[in-house]
Amino acid sequence: MKKVFLMLAVAAFSAQAISAQTVEESENQDNWYVGIKAGASAKATGVSVFNNINPSAGIRVGRWFTPVFGLAVESDAYARTRGFGSYSTLVRALNTSVLGTTNFSNWFGGYKGEPRNFEVIGVYGLGWGHAFGTSNEREGQDNDVLTSKIGLDFAFNLGANKAWQLYIEPNLVYGLNADGQDIKYNFGTAAFGVNVGLNYKFGNTNGTHNFKIAQLRDQAEIDGLNAKINELRAENANKDNKIAADGRTIADLQAQLAAEKSKQPEVKVVKENNTQLQPIVIFGQGKSTIDAAQYASIEMVAKYMRNHKNSKIIVRGYASPEGSAEINEKISIARANAVKNALVKRYKIAASRITTEGLGATDKLSEEVDFNRVAMFFDTTK
Repeated sequence: MKKVFLMLAVAAFSAQAISAQTVEESENQDNWYVGIKAGASAKATGVSVFNNINPSAGIRVGRWFTPVFGLAVESDAYARTRGFGSYSTLVRALNTSVLGTTNFSNWFGGYKGEPRNFEVIGVYGLGWGHAFGTSNEREGQDNDVLTSKIGLDFAFNLGANKAWQLYIEPNLVYGLNADGQDIKYNFGTAAFGVNVGLNYKFGNTNGTHNFKIAQLRDQAEIDGLNAKINELRAENANKDNKIAADGRTIADLQAQLAAEKSKQPEVKVVKENNTQLQPIVIFGQGKSTIDAAQYASIEMVAKYMRNHKNSKIIVRGYASPEGSAEINEKISIARANAVKNALVKRYKIAASRITTEGLGATDKLSEEVDFNRVAMFFDTTK
């Protein structure tokens, strides 16, 4: 019997690994069910079965982890215990078990996207049994016993959504250490029973009450994606020289930025019709996002505007000559707006004090092409 349990457990976990590749991943709250059941049992040996039937009722709560393997907890209350002793309490005995569940139909036949109308499910596990007789009735006997259950559920899945499951379950429950004996599977301390149960499967996050087949990619699509990956790899391999050149440019700019950051922050005013504020914001080629190092310049302007409460500025964006005039115009406007948004959102300068202007491409600001990709500040206070 121990070998049977071991084989069932190994098979269940193997089936779990196989079936997990075909269904959508479940959330922790998915694939739970609850059920009620009733049945009758009798001692497996040494008694007349039909004269010693013991009725029972119980509940079961469980979860399926894959279409093949699950776990459940159940508890059965017995109104009679003929064949095992006669007691005067209303509930004569209670057996609570932790069970593994294996859906043999899905294991051998595969899961098709919804439960079959009829399925065969194995249940097996260990439990705790307790007798409720009075102390006189139980004298010389143990009230508690380690139990083991094995059974088959012949299940019918009902309803349009297969949310209900009606099952008939023949089973054997062993008292492993009954009356103080060593733990072992002894048919003389076992009970054969038949239960009829009804389970309700709760709704899942996938919109059904059961597992849902994953939408897997076909081989042609996979081949196409691999071809695209190889094409991109080839393009990247041809751009090594460009990447190296960009790396040198970035290193030069970082050195210049480090030198600027080491200087004492200072706002210098150049006297023109509109006073130009000295700080500038440098952008990468084709970009309007502000690098972290450029916020030092924006912070100096924000400090200037806080110190001059009535000041107003215009932020002018520029682009370097590469590319079309239309694209450069859009980039220059985007750069000016990005700097304004930083002043408003990050440094809490009123938006009404800031205007923006995109002046498109230029090569007049600096002989170094990279230094034409900038945003500049002008004080327009009258």
